[in-house]
Amino acid sequence: MTLLYTDVEDELRAAVRDLLADRCPPAAVLARVEGAPYDLGLWKTLARDIGVAGLLVPEEYGGAGASAREAAVVLEELGRAVTPVPFFTSSVLATHALLQVGAGELLRGVAEGDLTVALVVPFSASPYREAGGQVSATDGRLTGVVGAVAGADVADVLLVPVKGTLYAVPAAEATVEVEPSLDLTRPIATATFAGSVAEPLGAVDVAETLRFGAGLLASEQLGVAEWCLETTLAYVKERYQFARPVGSFQAIKHRLADLWLDVVRARAAARGATDGAAMSAAVAQAWNAGVAVHVAEEAVQLHGGIGMTWEHPLHLFLKRAKSAEIALGTPGEHREALAALADLPGPA
Repeated sequence: MTLLYTDVEDELRAAVRDLLADRCPPAAVLARVEGAPYDLGLWKTLARDIGVAGLLVPEEYGGAGASAREAAVVLEELGRAVTPVPFFTSSVLATHALLQVGAGELLRGVAEGDLTVALVVPFSASPYREAGGQVSATDGRLTGVVGAVAGADVADVLLVPVKGTLYAVPAAEATVEVEPSLDLTRPIATATFAGSVAEPLGAVDVAETLRFGAGLLASEQLGVAEWCLETTLAYVKERYQFARPVGSFQAIKHRLADLWLDVVRARAAARGATDGAAMSAAVAQAWNAGVAVHVAEEAVQLHGGIGMTWEHPLHLFLKRAKSAEIALGTPGEHREALAALADLPGPA
């Protein structure tokens, strides 16, 4: 597969980037985080006018029938702006689960931008171990609690996997309470089911869905790293010390050059992960999760005093990177999985 972007992908990127530049600059995101972080007005524009909500939905259900490559481009741009919208949780993770069970009516609602869905597993769930949360199903009703669910607080329908079967629960049938979260732009919540009416949709492979999501999350992490690097490059060119731009000092040049190489490798890993293969997803997360954190940390340091303040948006990017690092499997888990997939020998 080619790592280059197609003309269609470039056009999609331009449309999303222009909209986010107008509606979602860092200052606007920062102003929202202490209140209601999700910008649902922006989400409706992205979902309906640009059509990102239905990218992965087949044309027969009213979607674009696009590939993971187009969704990855959108995620890059959303990462560059730490955009507070539920694209990843609804249009990527939960939609992939719906595609497994062939839930046409729900997929059509997602594609039209009228329906937001959330997969009810902890955001820290890993493809390599059983997801947390205890939910049981009896006579079409669900009982149990699942914590740290991303996107649940704005979902119209909750998709709950129980012993290999995916159930659809209207949000009104559950109690969803937002929890404190490091990432202020992507809230997590506890979903409680007390005899909630649920519709069984079919058999679902949760681990495969989480692997798919982990592979595409790498593109969001790439976007976070790109913004941090570009913003830092611009800053060190204009910040003077000893009558010279900070960026002219050799030590700073070397640090930034190393970061640039890390980001270039991250772009290759993220593009590779769009093929949906388990090995590609493991490679991407084993590398990109750490790169996003490292570049964000360096950006904070190289911005000096202003980088440490709440008023500068850098902390939003660092928090997004840190929370994504442990989402859908830690880098260590992905490295272990990669070693097993590549049949590498373990420790003696």
